[in-house]
Parts: sequence; C-alpha cells; structure tokens
Amino acid sequence: MNDIKVKVKDLSLRYGTNLALKKISMEIPEKMVTAFIGPSGCGKSTFLRTLNRMNDLIDNVSIDGEVFIDDINIYDKNIDVVNLRKKVGMIFQKSNPFAKSVYDNIAFGPRINGISQKGILDDIVEHSLKQAAIWDEVKDRLFHSALSLSGGQQQRICIARSLAVNPEIILMDEPASALDPISTAKIEELIHELKREYTIIIVTHNMQQAARTSDLTALFYLGDLIEMNKTEIIFSNPAKKQTEDYISGRFG
Repeated sequence: MNDIKVKVKDLSLRYGTNLALKKISMEIPEKMVTAFIGPSGCGKSTFLRTLNRMNDLIDNVSIDGEVFIDDINIYDKNIDVVNLRKKVGMIFQKSNPFAKSVYDNIAFGPRINGISQKGILDDIVEHSLKQAAIWDEVKDRLFHSALSLSGGQQQRICIARSLAVNPEIILMDEPASALDPISTAKIEELIHELKREYTIIIVTHNMQQAARTSDLTALFYLGDLIEMNKTEIIFSNPAKKQTEDYISGRFG
C-alpha cells in the first residue's frame, strides 16, 4: 500500500444544529484513487469539501476533529488556506471555466502565484493541457473562449487549470455526472493516468464508475462512514450488510 497522504480523525460537521458528518475517521493513501459513494445527501460531498476547507465559505458551519495532510493538521489556525487550496485542487460537478480564453484559464493560477514570463507560462499551459489529455483538441484554439468548447472539453480544461498550480491532491465532486458517455470515458481514462502523479479523491453516484476508476471505496450513509476498503472487496465481499444492500440496489 502507498504511503498515507490524508488522515482524518473523528471529524464531525454541523450546519447550524444539523449534524451532517458524524465522527468520520479514515486514511487515504497517496497516488491512488479513493471513491466516496452513497445516496444523495449522505455527506460525501460535504466530507470532500472538508479536505480543502471549502466548507469554511459556508455560514453557520462548525467542524470538530482533525484532518492531516502530510502530517499537518489543515484546521490549525496557522494554516494558509490559499496555499492549502493550491495543494488540494477541486473539480466540480458542473464544469466552470472562466469566461476567458483557454490559455488564460490555464495561466490564471500561475499568474496569481507570481509567474509572468511568457515562455514559462507557455510551457505550463502546454504541459497542463497535455496532462489533462486535451492539448491536441485545443492547441489551435488557445485564444478562443473556453466557453466555446463542449461540456467534456470544458471539464478537462478545469482539470488542466487545477494541474497548472502543481497540486498534490485532486478532489473531484461528480466530475462526469453532467457528461455524455464518451466524455465520461475520457475523464475516467484521465483519472487513471493522473494517479501516477497525484492523489485523487472522487465523489460519484455512479457505482460502475467507482468500480472502474478507484483503488479504494468508502460508503457514506446519513453522515456516517459505513465501510471503507479496497474497491474489489467493497464490490464483491463487503463486511457490512448495509454496504451489500447499497451495492445491490436494495436501498439508496
């Protein structure tokens, strides 16, 4: 098993008085794909957002417990959240490229981080688009609006934009749920390629997708972590009846 990248201890989260996550503990290894599955509203996307403190942006949220990335507690008061979100990139369900050119979408993060030399930016843009498996499709359209691309292409632009700032972890919240089957297959193939260099954590409603793309799978239900194990074990021989019932479609 790879080294542990993320360690979560007794994490609970409340929206006001509503307890959305209940004492979640787990370890996530580096350079593997970990999938979170479970019915809608079970806490998996909320939990994903605790890993780069996106829930900090929501009013009336309180969080207890600890999240360690590389043995540093990201909820420590001294943590620079901007740097954290650079290290832990996020891809959303709906692709959200900026209303700028393809080039400017990818160069946006590096520019904010102080890189202004055109040659260096050119290299970062090309490398990131190649990593996101979309360079050949857009290399002649770098200065066209990213919004002129198809949904699947836009999602890969968002992945390239995330890669351009050298993250170590990539969070994906249902990255293919709005895409057609061909675009979905490209995203899944991309996930498989990217895990060579990055730790990937994906939330998906699609159990076949979890089975195809992930090394580890965790089932959430009503704010609880029910079970987490190697994906093939979760899908073929789960320890908990609740997991078996969910996988077989008896609830959820």
